[in-house]
Amino acid sequence: MEDNVVFTYLDAFNPDEAETENMKAHYRRGGLGDSKIKARLEDVLQNLIAPIRARRAAYANDPGYVVDVIRQGTVSAREVTERTKREVFEGLGLFTL
Repeated sequence: MEDNVVFTYLDAFNPDEAETENMKAHYRRGGLGDSKIKARLEDVLQNLIAPIRARRAAYANDPGYVVDVIRQGTVSAREVTERTKREVFEGLGLFTL
């Protein structure tokens, strides 16, 4: 089903490979329309992103946590940047103030 992008996505994201293969066979025989396979793809994708949505909702309900994570990331990034800058300056024979 190389010409059908919906089956391409089902191949990639549907954890039930047998179901996808059965749907392809049914589609080839006839009697299974595009609207049915698109609806199944939507279900598969909704199930795939459900945990992501749940995490996002949890973060939205705790903005203080999000700010703390960003601050911690900023501190860590600055430490790495300073260390790298020092190594580069030393390697080039430069000095830092």
